[in-house]
Amino acid sequence: MYGYGPTMNDDAAQQGYVPPQQPMGGGYGQQQAPLYPEPSPPSLTDAVRAFTTGQLTAEDFQQVFATSKVYCPRGDNPGFLALHNTQQPVIPMFTTLKELRRYAGKESKYFVITGAEVLDLLPTGYGFVLDMEGEHRIVFDAKAVEQMVDFAMRRMYG
Repeated sequence: MYGYGPTMNDDAAQQGYVPPQQPMGGGYGQQQAPLYPEPSPPSLTDAVRAFTTGQLTAEDFQQVFATSKVYCPRGDNPGFLALHNTQQPVIPMFTTLKELRRYAGKESKYFVITGAEVLDLLPTGYGFVLDMEGEHRIVFDAKAVEQMVDFAMRRMYG
């Protein structure tokens, strides 16, 4: 037999021989679901609620915050939009797109970054507020942001 694909000799073809096939699933790059899945980390919304009610430590909150997505309203120029009508300038940020839309409207422009990127990119002297219109609003002033950055650096570099 010429061409591509598996070849069989004439005797095997006449007897209806079918070559064995690889079982479906479990192949390269495919993994079976674990019998006991790892618990998923709390969402940022859950972490904000737990932190504001005293059920989560600052360190545990920061671990969740660092790896979570944060929704930030944006203008026409790149960068954070800041509120300057407060004691210190703060940047509004939101745990979900729904929270951002409640604050800024359905057609608002936004960008998404991680909490770790927030700490890396936030200008010196600025704080931020999470879920400004939410039930569990939380404000981090500039000093708190400095402490969060210090904590992240100690964890990363020792």
